[in-house]
Amino acid sequence: MNYSSSAEKADHIARCIEFAVLLEVSGYPKPGNVHRTADFPETRYEHFLASAVATAPSFRKAARQGIKVAGEKIAPSEVGIGNIIKDAVDRMRRSQSGGNTLLGAIILLAPIAAAAGMIRNSFSLPKLRENIKVIVESTTPEDAVAVYDAIALLNPGGLNRVKKLDVTDPESKKILLGEDVTLFDTFEIASSYDSVASEWVHNYSITFDLGYPYFVKQLEETGDINTATVHAFLKILAEVPDTFISRKVGQAKAEIISAEAGQVLKEGGLTTPLGRNLLQKLDSKLRDSAHKLSPGTTADITEAVLALNNLNGYKP
Repeated sequence: MNYSSSAEKADHIARCIEFAVLLEVSGYPKPGNVHRTADFPETRYEHFLASAVATAPSFRKAARQGIKVAGEKIAPSEVGIGNIIKDAVDRMRRSQSGGNTLLGAIILLAPIAAAAGMIRNSFSLPKLRENIKVIVESTTPEDAVAVYDAIALLNPGGLNRVKKLDVTDPESKKILLGEDVTLFDTFEIASSYDSVASEWVHNYSITFDLGYPYFVKQLEETGDINTATVHAFLKILAEVPDTFISRKVGQAKAEIISAEAGQVLKEGGLTTPLGRNLLQKLDSKLRDSAHKLSPGTTADITEAVLALNNLNGYKP
């Protein structure tokens, strides 16, 4: 795609990201998640819609920073991805009353937006992935502090308590700066128990190698964006036990849920009566009152998958 200006390019990237968030939350019935036909008592579908719209300016800024890197006006370490994430979290928080709707997605999508901005000529997924690696590995201790501040704004559930650099420990920020611990370093520490952090560390392997190829195949086979979205969500959940769930109720329970998601797909998912019946049963099972079985991390990664598809030229 040819752009008349850097501003037009940044706007396009931000729209692709925003549309990805809107498509993901609209996909139904994604088991255990809020979607267009199911709410949680305190967090509703419209809270996610408001968050998607509110965070778009942050992704536009990320894209602009990536464009500056491409023009050699700033170094990758000067993108300020931490402050971009913090800005998006603050916009999300102030835009609606449903709480933490998009933290994990923001952490995944901000580097994608910056990396897309870095592409000088025609868009390509290999180039995007290469640029993502540059962005995340160039982060700084200041980026880490900004993300710690962003997380503190939300007090999200299911975070592991760790002995060093715990996000709830006021001393952690001093250590980050004093010991030159970058944002990438902190995600390396968390990568064993958090798939969003693992995506940063392993160059978005679930997004690029599992979720996106399967999504494209489903879209080609069914011609239906909703079916492709739900099936990609199920595929990711089946292959990668959701780390939000495992932190809440344990790895064994998360693996059982993954096996059930795989069975839904094996029986055809949304394309067969049996698949739809199994999907409805799984959705009911995962809607526990405490939301401990909600595959929130899977949703975050699905949003990244949809962002790739949109940036690669998808139009409904």
